[in-house]
Parts: sequence; structure tokens; C-alpha cells
Amino acid sequence: MKRVLACFILFGFLIMACQPAIADQTDVVSLGADLSEAHKEQMLDFFGVSEDDVLILTVTNDEEREYLKGLVPEKQIGTRAISSAYVKLAPKNSGIDVKTHNISWVTDEMYANAMITAGIEDAEVVAAAPFKVSGTAALTGIMKAFEKAKGRKLSPQAKKTANEELVLTGELGDKIGKDNAAKLIQDIKQDVVKQKIKSPDDIRELIKKIAAKNDIELTEEQINKILKLMENISKLDLNLAKINQQLEKINLNLDKVKETVEENKGLIQKVLDTINSLFAWLRSIFSA
Repeated sequence: MKRVLACFILFGFLIMACQPAIADQTDVVSLGADLSEAHKEQMLDFFGVSEDDVLILTVTNDEEREYLKGLVPEKQIGTRAISSAYVKLAPKNSGIDVKTHNISWVTDEMYANAMITAGIEDAEVVAAAPFKVSGTAALTGIMKAFEKAKGRKLSPQAKKTANEELVLTGELGDKIGKDNAAKLIQDIKQDVVKQKIKSPDDIRELIKKIAAKNDIELTEEQINKILKLMENISKLDLNLAKINQQLEKINLNLDKVKETVEENKGLIQKVLDTINSLFAWLRSIFSA
């Protein structure tokens, strides 16, 4: 009898010990509540999963509106929840990896930067839709899916600030280029966190300094919006080492883009130099 009782106790301990591990391995898909059944199936097929493989959540337009109201025009929020996301927890310290499909306004890098601000870490994420959408609302589904997969809630203030960051980066991207905007916001955020800058005047000077360093001209309105965002970010519990480690994969992509841009600049400059030389030669002939 004692042996049987001991076996039951041991079995119970094993179940309890396994529960966290099982929870940590949960893959979660968030689907827009207004997707048709056909579009829901399309999304699951695209993610390469079935209803039996993952936990499926629904994200409503009201949930999206909670974070986006006041940040983007009503037209952009819309009345339907379409964006979907697939979140898979990754091994500790492996960082964030983001891919997108049919997302027209938000880039992988923008999502990753905002996810860090929200408190998301060590996750493989795919944000997608069955047809072209801006992608601003997808962050709501990403955060909800991560919370469910991880078994803990993210800070409400961090989630709100993350949405503010995503929208502002997208707006800047329309003016200075998406990659430039993502890098600018990331660089400023890293310095604010690293130096623990709180003073609005100091943050303003930092914004101007980093913008100038990257040959980016900002309007006073843009500077004020970035300043407001960074004041909110400075109030969050962010760690520079963790930011760098989590964004390692994303930074590699940005570096490649930067290298390509520099190479293209060099090629264009060579062409211009050749054209200038040709005109100089022609001028010398006709003036002789």
C-alpha cells in the first residue's frame, strides 16, 4: 500500500514539474475576429498549423481600438479586425525574429522595436493578413498571443507605449524612409535607456544629435512627438543589454540594408563622376 501511495505522489510531482515546460512550449495564433471562415483557414495554412497544433485566440476591433485610438485616424483603425499573428516561444536569449505577409505599412524592424518596448522577448513572430493591410493593429494580436503563450501579462503602460512607438515610426517612415525611421527610433531609445535620460531638454538634444549623425532632418513637430515617446519609454523597466541581445537578428537585417544603400550611393557617385568628366571633356573641346 505504501508503495502504491508513493507512486501516486511521485506521479503527481512529475505532472506538476512538467506543467511549466508544457506551457512554455505553447504556440499561439491570434486571428482577427472579422475574418471569414475561408480567410481563417487561409491564415492557418499560411502559418503552417492546424487548430489541433496551436492555441487559437480571437482579437476584436474593440481590442485594437483600445491601443490605437488617438494615435491613428479612425479610418486607419477601421471597424473590422483582420490582422493575424503566429507567436512561438523561442529558447532563452535567442532574441526576437519577425516576419510579415501582406503588411504594407509596418516593417519587420518596426514590429521588433515595438515588441521590445512592450516587454516581449525570445519569440518567433509572423504577422500576416489574407490581403494587404497597414499592419498597425497586428501588434495587439502579437501581444495577446505572447501573453497567453508565456502565461503572464505585459505591463499596460508598456503595451500602450509600444503602440505609440509603432505608429510614430510608421509616420516617420513615410517622410524619411522606413529603414531610416526604424534605426533612428532604435538608436534614440537605446541611448535614453543606456544613459537613463529623463529630462525633456536632454532628450531633445539627444534626438537632434542622433538625427544629425544619421543625416536626417526632422521638423519641430516630429522632434516633439519623438520626445513624448521617449519620455514614456524612460519610465519603463528596459535594459540596454537585453534590447541589444533581443534585436540582434533584426539589427543584422538593418546593417545589410545600410550596406546596400552605401554601395548604391557609391555606384551612383561613380556614374555622376563619369558624366561630369564627360561634360568637362566636351566643354574643353568646344572652348578650344
